[in-house]
Amino acid sequence: MASAAARPLVTVQTLSSDMKTDQPTTVPLPHVMKASIRPDIVNFVHSNISKNSRQPYAVSRKAGYQTSAESWGTGRAVSRIPRVPGGGTHRAGQGAFGNMCRGGGMFAPTRIWRRWHRKINVNQRRYAVVSAIAASAVPSLVMARGHKVETVPELPLVVSDSVEGVEKTVNAIKVLKEIGAYPDAEKAKDSVGIRPGVGKMRNRRYIARKGPLIVYGTEGAKLVKAFRNIPGVEVANVERLNLLKLAPGGHLGRFIIWTSLLSRSCESIYGSFEEKSEKKSGYVLPRAKMVNADLARIINSDEVQSVVRPIKTEKKRACMKKNPLKNLNTMLRKPRSEEAAHLKVLLETGLKSFYIVDTSIDQIRIRKHQRLRPASKARFLKPSLIEVDTKYVLFHRSARHKFLSVFCCCWSRLAASFVNDELLIKDMTYLPILVQYFFHAAFDGTHML
Repeated sequence: MASAAARPLVTVQTLSSDMKTDQPTTVPLPHVMKASIRPDIVNFVHSNISKNSRQPYAVSRKAGYQTSAESWGTGRAVSRIPRVPGGGTHRAGQGAFGNMCRGGGMFAPTRIWRRWHRKINVNQRRYAVVSAIAASAVPSLVMARGHKVETVPELPLVVSDSVEGVEKTVNAIKVLKEIGAYPDAEKAKDSVGIRPGVGKMRNRRYIARKGPLIVYGTEGAKLVKAFRNIPGVEVANVERLNLLKLAPGGHLGRFIIWTSLLSRSCESIYGSFEEKSEKKSGYVLPRAKMVNADLARIINSDEVQSVVRPIKTEKKRACMKKNPLKNLNTMLRKPRSEEAAHLKVLLETGLKSFYIVDTSIDQIRIRKHQRLRPASKARFLKPSLIEVDTKYVLFHRSARHKFLSVFCCCWSRLAASFVNDELLIKDMTYLPILVQYFFHAAFDGTHML
């Protein structure tokens, strides 16, 4: 999130009871108002601090066990849970002590020695307070939280020190109307309602929205009694700022009214980004990770765009990997074995190294994804190559097994057929595929599976 306020000076709003001056008084903006805003730290610290005001509770140690129940034992066709003794009443014979029984003890009864409180690091608490103060100077965050600040002259709102001398609530309301903060107090007053749920019977019957927070600097100022009776308005000393008031509910953007002692008090309490605090030992305001958090503006600036590489317009698509043993083009494109080189030579020189054989088609079984077996019966013929109307006959003679074998491709759409006991290729486009399945036999005379 960006830095809170960037104005170097803040105008001090004068009251009607103040002495008139020619020029309005201004005070420098404290460095704490420019600190980085961390909603995550504020929410974490707020949730842990709010746990420290809880009151321990537990059930009675005797709850569920204030009866002389005993089990009936076995043999009576009932469970062995302890049962209330006696007769003449509904309670007699009922189960007791067990957590599954009506009126019995609870499982894992609560104890008062639970870990109710939470310890928060000092630097984390200070960081949360600083972030809440800085967020109160951003009008968008204040309005997003629900405060009515449309009639306020500026944020942060600083009034003269004469407001600390207000004693009556009537005069306090006049001050709020004069500086334009009374609509927010009226909003809190009109929002008073009855709490839903059981909490209305536990001394927290009414709920209301939060109004402005008035921060004063003089100890024992009279304005405390004047403003404390206005619904929604809270008062705090600048020396004892509480995160529960600066960010109620863990939400940033509380509407805060400061006195003119703001600059001097905040500088001495929180220091600056370079100088240490006078009242907090060795404390320095946390510096933001980025001075300008507008990342899109930085990326699109001329300084950055002039050195980055241009946008890649062409799309690089991954090609499908094909098996070179099943795809002839892939094998020829990337030869990975000697067989590929032999096949390339074979295609260039022709098919003269193949043999023609004669066999019976009834003894050849061709199925997809099935291992081909040689024919059981065949007749030897002289090896030669014939050409019949530009259709090649491809057979292979097996010298090892002393019979002829026919090897065909296992495709559902076969491109070869038997005519007069000769295998003919019907489509010349399938010739490389058939050659791929026959080229092993051209060199070593072994079976091709």
